[in-house]
Amino acid sequence: MKKKNLIKGGAAGLLTLLLTAAMGCFASFAYDSASLKTCTVENRNTVVITGTAEKDVPQETVPETLEDGTVVPPETEVPDDGYYYLFELQPYETGIGSRTDYAAWCDKTEKLKFSLPFSGGDSDPRLYSRFVVALKIGDTYQAISAPIYVTNPGDVASFTEEYPEAMSKKGLLIELDMLGDAMELGVKHTTINIPYHHIIGGNLKYHYNGKDYYFNEELIASYDKMISSFSNKGIIVTAILLNGWNDAHPELHEAGLAKSSSAFYYGFNVSTPEGYETTRALFSFMAERYSGADYKHGRVSNWIVGNEVNNNKNWNYVGPMDLASYTKLYEKNFRVAYTAIKSRSKNARVFFSTDYEWKKQNTNLQYAAKDFIDLFNAGISAEGNIEWGLAYHPYPYPMTEPEFWDDDQTGMVNETFESPVINFKNLHVLTDYFQQAHMRTAGGQVRHIILSEEGFTSDSISRGKVYDIQAAAFAYAYYLVDNNPYIDAFILNRQVDAITEVETSCAFGLWTVDMSRPDKVIAVMPKNIYQVFKHIDTRKSLRYSEFAKSIVGISDWSEVIPGFDPEKYQ
Repeated sequence: MKKKNLIKGGAAGLLTLLLTAAMGCFASFAYDSASLKTCTVENRNTVVITGTAEKDVPQETVPETLEDGTVVPPETEVPDDGYYYLFELQPYETGIGSRTDYAAWCDKTEKLKFSLPFSGGDSDPRLYSRFVVALKIGDTYQAISAPIYVTNPGDVASFTEEYPEAMSKKGLLIELDMLGDAMELGVKHTTINIPYHHIIGGNLKYHYNGKDYYFNEELIASYDKMISSFSNKGIIVTAILLNGWNDAHPELHEAGLAKSSSAFYYGFNVSTPEGYETTRALFSFMAERYSGADYKHGRVSNWIVGNEVNNNKNWNYVGPMDLASYTKLYEKNFRVAYTAIKSRSKNARVFFSTDYEWKKQNTNLQYAAKDFIDLFNAGISAEGNIEWGLAYHPYPYPMTEPEFWDDDQTGMVNETFESPVINFKNLHVLTDYFQQAHMRTAGGQVRHIILSEEGFTSDSISRGKVYDIQAAAFAYAYYLVDNNPYIDAFILNRQVDAITEVETSCAFGLWTVDMSRPDKVIAVMPKNIYQVFKHIDTRKSLRYSEFAKSIVGISDWSEVIPGFDPEKYQ
């Protein structure tokens, strides 16, 4: 392709402007628009961006005549130079600004295609970039398209083993020193929290993208032991990536963010160059180490970026902001995590989690899960649709009572997409929502959904110990999930009661805990739920859940679970 003489093009435009002015009207040089459709890595050596462009037809405008007879010529736009330019932006860049270093250019055509060289490496910054089409207007470049990101980072991954197939959906938050008990229970899924602020700093060197980073070797060794213990026994591991406060590494947080007394964790930072580089190195390190390539380290199959991220105040603090700004910020963070993880392990799945407050009034710190999901989905779909998934937390409402089947009486749970709360009582509403065309992946599949945290208390705030109701609630909930094809896993919180939770009437464990030992988790007594959990996905399932029918108020599970097939559990 031969680029035309820009001076000649500019002279022709100027001549046209003068001629139209002489005729008493002006031609307005309206700007074109472009829409980028795909952005993919091809053959591990090229990033290919395609799209379409539409030329605006210049409209003749008439001078305005004022009351005193003064003729005011219409404003005219400065003409562009006749070419389209592709700019590459880093996640922390807000726009083209004064930059002139475009990555590629082409003649004005209706169909656009740009090809950029790519190193093939999973640390290549180009894999994380976003791209926009621009026009040169005078001495500056102005974007005429929405941005688009690479959508197939998994195609550069060296670890390509298929996603493991679970024997059932039964999962549990496991105490590592009770792994034997978990195996006896037949656990198929588990979660593990990985707080980044504890990991960074130490003597374990990691070389990434030309820089050396250092991590806590002792802590990483403990994760190696934990994750390998689980995954090497066939348990599917879900890691929850968290970002606590770290005074020594302010780059982990949004620039200028002050520590908050109400925040347990903070949002990741890719809004500054240093924050972006450090954050993606952390993501890449963890994704590489636990991709499954090294048996001694183990395999993480699911990654959750943050916890209950529709709650800015407590779990993903980045400072007060409106929902749209908050969601867009999280999108940037999620894309960096997604790219780092998928470029290391092709078939790993990447999720974000929300609480069960599906529809509520949004503030500048806490947002309705539905509104957050809608904006996130729209933003991701518009800028390069990737296969994100949802990790949902459908606790009973309120959490201090184990029954969920009567939660509609609270007025907070109903059968519509506008329900204030979605939990086990109306769980199908969540999966019905995700079956809609606009919520699906680019390939038309329903997105992966896991229930990564939920539990049923055995200590009712109004009635005291209710071990039988806790067990019945689990059985009912498990059958609901097991008969819903759009939910992949049900990970119960937790194997052993947590003292801090018990103190708030949230005794979710299969075991009671020694309340006199806040320094250590010591299991004391298995509850009624223990045997139900153990057998719920076996041929003894119906026998161990029979008692629950009278508690729920039914004579057959098919009364409350459409399509329930008892032969599945025999």
